[in-house]
Amino acid sequence: MNKLFYTIFFVFLSLPVILKGQNTIEGKVFDAADKEETGLPGASVIWAGTVTGTSTNAAGYFKLKRNRETDKLVISFIGYRSDTITVGKDDKYLKTSLRQGNELGEVLVFGRAPGAHINKTDPVLTVNITGAELRKAACCNLSESFETSASVDVNYTDAATGAKQIQLLGLAGNYTQILSENVPSMYGLASAYGLNYIPGPWMESIQVAKGTSSVRNGYESIAGQINVEYKKPATSEKVYVNGFLSDAGRQELNANASVLLNDKLSTMILAHTENQNGMRDHNKDGFRDEPDVHQYHFINRWDYLTPKGDIRVGVNYLEEERIGGQLSYKNNKNDTWSDGFGINILTKRFEAFSKAGTIFTKSKSMSLGWIQNYSYHTQNSFFGLRNYSGTQNSYYSNLLYQWTPMLSKHTLDAGFSYKYDLYDERLDLSLLGKKESVPGAFVQYTYSDTSKVTLVAGIRVDEHNLYGTLITPRVHLRYEIINGLVLRASAGKGYRSANVLAENSFLLASSRNMIIANDLKIEEAWNSGVSLSGQIHLGGKEIKVSSEFFHTGFVNQIIADLDADVNEVRFYNLNGKSYSNVLQFEASLQPVEGLDLLAAWRINDVMMTIDDVLRTKPLASRYKGLLTASYLTHLRKWQFDYTLQVNGPGRIPSTITNPEGYRMPDSFDAFPVMNGQITRNFKKFNVYAGVENLLDFTQHMAILDANDPFGEYFDSSLIWGPVHGRKIYAGFRFFFNRGI
Repeated sequence: MNKLFYTIFFVFLSLPVILKGQNTIEGKVFDAADKEETGLPGASVIWAGTVTGTSTNAAGYFKLKRNRETDKLVISFIGYRSDTITVGKDDKYLKTSLRQGNELGEVLVFGRAPGAHINKTDPVLTVNITGAELRKAACCNLSESFETSASVDVNYTDAATGAKQIQLLGLAGNYTQILSENVPSMYGLASAYGLNYIPGPWMESIQVAKGTSSVRNGYESIAGQINVEYKKPATSEKVYVNGFLSDAGRQELNANASVLLNDKLSTMILAHTENQNGMRDHNKDGFRDEPDVHQYHFINRWDYLTPKGDIRVGVNYLEEERIGGQLSYKNNKNDTWSDGFGINILTKRFEAFSKAGTIFTKSKSMSLGWIQNYSYHTQNSFFGLRNYSGTQNSYYSNLLYQWTPMLSKHTLDAGFSYKYDLYDERLDLSLLGKKESVPGAFVQYTYSDTSKVTLVAGIRVDEHNLYGTLITPRVHLRYEIINGLVLRASAGKGYRSANVLAENSFLLASSRNMIIANDLKIEEAWNSGVSLSGQIHLGGKEIKVSSEFFHTGFVNQIIADLDADVNEVRFYNLNGKSYSNVLQFEASLQPVEGLDLLAAWRINDVMMTIDDVLRTKPLASRYKGLLTASYLTHLRKWQFDYTLQVNGPGRIPSTITNPEGYRMPDSFDAFPVMNGQITRNFKKFNVYAGVENLLDFTQHMAILDANDPFGEYFDSSLIWGPVHGRKIYAGFRFFFNRGI
């Protein structure tokens, strides 16, 4: 398979560039406020004083014949100010931007915003999840944002702490780089519970990039990147309030408010409070199905935007307490055993960020940006008789330079970065510490031949104080075979510095002893992938289809071994093979007006050498099927959403050496999870109600020996399915949009 992939990849790399004749002109039209220069589809390009012209395609590109009568092109787009440009005799390729205007401010055009869709112009296979998609389910935080996604899975890591982990390309979430507005965020101490830190109503969109991504954001992202874009002051609602409650005892309140102080300066406040105190025990094992959670989260950001540059600054503070364990455990006791097994995790996190960017030269061909972020994260916790505390200080800086010569198809990116992490951890009486200091530099070249071919090749070099020189090459190709049918291919390398104890502290809710090898190396892997996406027209309807295959092969991996001994979890360097092969098919269509359907199927082949034996990755589903349906009635009054997932089967680490009453099967079967939601839309607010896990499916015996959590057979780590039963929820959204 690898030989076939590389053969296809390099064949397309060697495709000759088709030279354009002197009687034609090509170009691209994009939004002037969009730094990524995403094209405007359907923009009008007409020779001045004539009716001769064309429209831009879905990527914002156009091509038309020259006109002997005039050298002036008039470019226009609804909602934007028209522009007239002069075309020189030697010009072959034009890039022009339009600014938003108010010429048609009184005209309202209603349509349904797309939910999750593949970015048509990005050479990296990227799924963009918009706010419209997030509102199709009970999206209260980032961990609940992927219920309608075919690519990303979110599973509990154990049955006691409520920690969750994503999976992308069949690999654990640690191999996916999670960013907040292109700043690395959810790693180290934040990796176990960080998916719960970002409220869904705060998110403007989520970009899921599969495979190795750009070298600009670091050497991580072995499986891909997930970037969260928060709401911005200038484009968000004036006031937004969201309330949520469920029969599981969960209440949430989210709010944001923005103020435009003048035409350049704006500010915004985002606030979140969460309280869960349900004390539910669906499977009657004496343990809470989910922990009680009390969380407070606050962000204040300021934006200063000018035509020549931007400055964005902000602060972020979070405080969360998780209380889990047996129902008999009462919080604030002097000990954690007299009234039952207790879990208490207290987290405090502070962040401050700044972003500055400026554009040079009259042609706007050069730009410079500087991103800085500082975070301080503490966790104080106990799991029964075991105590764990940790502190992480992190600083991130990235200086970015971009140059695109005027009317050129070439772009050069370069930059310097610095990443610093200081860990201080304590497990019972043992003290652990770690310092990582990583300066790095990168260069990336992009060739874009209108909408047909895009090639991105980059390399970065980082000097890690613990692991030495890290060289990270990556390449991406996008090729439009015919109109609307796009082939993408990628290959590259990634590294990951593991912080075993911080990332796996949830395993302390078990009688297993954590055995961590002293000689752990940096994780290292190669990733390659190929995908095909396009449209099929059938019966007057357009069916969007995509298929993809990704292979990840590890040079080194930190193995979490639950197989060797039921009383231990061992962490050591890979000694043998470890790889992941993922094949996915997806199709979506709108059979009638207002009804969107999506169906997907994914096959995971994930193998790793565990205890000197090549085995299937434990506790992971081999297959995933997804079916979603969303119906929006006429005039947008009612919306009905339905989701069906089928996951499984998979392997469970062996418990054969336990006494018979404390054993689990060696595998689990496929199981369904069904969700539904109804939304009623009004002019300035909407209300919604829904059901999660409609079929009430839960894993049988999620916790081994739950009756004796201080005994030698207690284990909450062998989790593969839902730990909570059916949930009924309801909520409201109230908003004042800008201009009202």
